[in-house]
Amino acid sequence: MTTHRSAPAGTRIGHIHLKVADLDRAIAFYRDLLGFDLQARMGDTAAFLSAGGYHHHIGLNTWESKDGPPPAPRTTGLYHFAINYPTRRDLAVAFKRLVDQGWPIGGASDHGAHEAIYLADPDGNGIELAWDRPRDEWPAANAMYTRALDFDGLMEELDSAAVSPGV
Repeated sequence: MTTHRSAPAGTRIGHIHLKVADLDRAIAFYRDLLGFDLQARMGDTAAFLSAGGYHHHIGLNTWESKDGPPPAPRTTGLYHFAINYPTRRDLAVAFKRLVDQGWPIGGASDHGAHEAIYLADPDGNGIELAWDRPRDEWPAANAMYTRALDFDGLMEELDSAAVSPGV
């Protein structure tokens, strides 16, 4: 008989590796719009990007997908992955960069424990840009909710300080 065991509290997801149709287009999205740094590139077949010098948070490859179509609706696969920013201001900076470039946003929510903005990358992969509230501000267990994101409050995080392109 198998006994359920919880994963340790410190467990985390380290990186994601995505199949993409066009490597240059994908690099431009993750580097120029989301602000990740290109760490390594393997010709025209793979690239690895990160924040803060980590070996890679995002792997991109065309090994099985070069010039391929996005995933078809109503099929299995990735729903979305989350990029969690360390501060609410960081989430606001990412959101502003996307809006300034005219990138479509699919939705946004306040889930109590975190605020989230939803979009898709150029290959149709779902992305959640998020900021977690401090744990002591989370709703009680089983009391999570979905409410409209307070965009005005989020944008107030961008005070009069200039937002640098690399932030």
